[in-house]
This record gives sequence, C-alpha cells and structure tokens, in this order.
Amino acid sequence: MTLSLLPWLASALILAGAVFCFLGAVGVLRLPDCYTRMHAASKAGALGAVLILAGVAAASKGAVALEAVFALLVLLGTAPLAAHAVSRAAHRAGIKPVVGELGDALEDVAKLDGVREGRGLEEGADPAEDGGPEDGEGGAQEDGGSEDAEDGGPEDGEGDPRDTTPGREPPGKKPETEGTG
Repeated sequence: MTLSLLPWLASALILAGAVFCFLGAVGVLRLPDCYTRMHAASKAGALGAVLILAGVAAASKGAVALEAVFALLVLLGTAPLAAHAVSRAAHRAGIKPVVGELGDALEDVAKLDGVREGRGLEEGADPAEDGGPEDGEGGAQEDGGSEDAEDGGPEDGEGDPRDTTPGREPPGKKPETEGTG
C-alpha cells in the first residue's frame, strides 16, 4: 500500500482556493463602495482561483497540468491590471470612494493641480489646509490627472493643457506654421 502526498496536497489547495473565493464573494456583497468591492474581488478571488488551479495542476498529469499552470500565470498577470483599469475608470468617472477620517488623497492632488493651472479651488477649499502636498513636494500625476466637466476639464471646450498628444497644441498656443515664404 503506497500513500501519495500529492492527492492530499491537491485537495488542500482546492479547498483553500474555494475558501478564498467564498471570502471574495462575501466581500463583494458586504463592502461599501466599488473600490473596496473591487479589491475583494481582485485579491481574494484571484488568490482563490490561483490556489484552485494549482490544486488542479497537482492532481492531474501531463497536458492538463501544463494548461492549469499556464492559466495560473495568465491570471496572475491580468487580474491586477484589470482591477487597476476599472478602478481608474471609476475614479475618472467621478465615483467617490467611501473615505474615513483620513480623506481622499487623490482628491487633494486634483485640487492642487487645478490651482496650479489657474482654475481655482472647488468649494472654496484651501490646499494648504487640506494636508495635501505643497509645491515642490510632488503630487503631480503621470497620466495627466482626473478631469471632470465640473472642474474645468476638457468638456468645457477648452482642452487639457497637459495633453501631449502629437499634433495638438495646448489651449492658448497658436500652431506654428512652417516656412511662410
């Protein structure tokens, strides 16, 4: 009678994966806003799926195990990227997160970017009192920031002065003409 450890390992991995998937589903149902729900779905759900795929790979042999490992690698590569893209789209769409006493750091940065561009502050807030980064301390966003119609974004017909799309000039700058003569 030979006892193999591999079936027990596969069973434990699949069971642990099912528990993490269940906890991710409970998080999606119970958490207050789209950002925390997405965190539960992407972290716990992806970890659960990875554990289940690892259990499948441990329980099977040959091509099925290789397919499970390949699916595991694809899941590890795409789950964080998808969660980031969806949460960034939600933030750009103006969906506000449920914040505690610490506030929303991205909102503070957006207010400071508006002041630096001469658009003024929303709701009469002072950026020095917000606890946000002061000039020279960073805080600029790499992707051009979040723009909404209510804060003077591109929907007001003016365009984004930080837009570096080739062939487009920032507002207020006249296009240069090549050789007039």
